[in-house]
Amino acid sequence: MKVLIHPTYFPSISHWVVIAHHQGKLVIEAKDNYQKQTYRNRTYIYSPNAKQLLTVPIVHTKTTGRQKYNQVTIEESFDWKKQHWKSIETAYRTSPYFEFYEDELEPFFKKEHQCLFQMNLESMEIIAQCMQLEPFTYELTDEFLLNHQDKLDKRSLVNAKTKQEYSFDSYVQVFDDKHGFIPNLSILDLLFNEGPNSLNYLLNVDLNQIP
Repeated sequence: MKVLIHPTYFPSISHWVVIAHHQGKLVIEAKDNYQKQTYRNRTYIYSPNAKQLLTVPIVHTKTTGRQKYNQVTIEESFDWKKQHWKSIETAYRTSPYFEFYEDELEPFFKKEHQCLFQMNLESMEIIAQCMQLEPFTYELTDEFLLNHQDKLDKRSLVNAKTKQEYSFDSYVQVFDDKHGFIPNLSILDLLFNEGPNSLNYLLNVDLNQIP
């Protein structure tokens, strides 16, 4: 069965568990309305001070009615990407695989993007390439439907307010001696710490854990 998800900014590990288990059967929701306080424009990394939020600033429109997610533009009046990359470097410079993936990821943070939806798709494509999850293929929805009878609907993973507890197997994190293991961060955390084993880690997670 195909699976339906929202594209998010360097998605969480739970997002990638779903993606890894449905290679070649991925459908991206492309016709929904934008909603605030979701992972559409945010992700969490493991910083020296524990969990750190990285937020993509967007341009807020003054028009009435809801704005389509695929029409949301990114605020580029200040260099927030430079700030994000600096935070990522601070968090993961000493991780086992940061230098291994640095050259593939850094250009993303120096590139100009206008559309949040497209930028998020690009972040996912880069991660898939790093994990050698190839070919990374997906379909885009052509209309918004509340219910999909023919797809496994995992769009709820985009909700940042949902406090879901995950019993993922622990792996060594840079600052776990200070703050312990923090599960379900951005896929960047897994990638920098587990490197080529990241895809195997995702495939070994029981899909039933993901609501």
